[in-house]
Amino acid sequence: MSLIAPEQNLFIVDLHYVVDFEEIEPELDAHVEFLERNYASGCFIASGPKVPRTGGVIIATAKGLAELERILEADPFHAKKLARYSITEFRPSMTASQLSS
Repeated sequence: MSLIAPEQNLFIVDLHYVVDFEEIEPELDAHVEFLERNYASGCFIASGPKVPRTGGVIIATAKGLAELERILEADPFHAKKLARYSITEFRPSMTASQLSS
């Protein structure tokens, strides 16, 4: 059984900080709580900071772009206008064996 449902697309969410990191840092705990909620719901697959730390990346699954955009609105980085989001949607045709159970 696949961990990614056939009817679900994958998304690469590329976060670009639009403020200095000093303004990001106080919101990190709230951002991590946002991430944890979405891992628990099964929406997020992987995430982490960019190297160098100019933003972050989230790999997510959702039924559509509108659903993912609604989810991302709850991110403190979005609500406080600390980051800009670029979203790439794709339908996976191949996945690593680790994504199957």
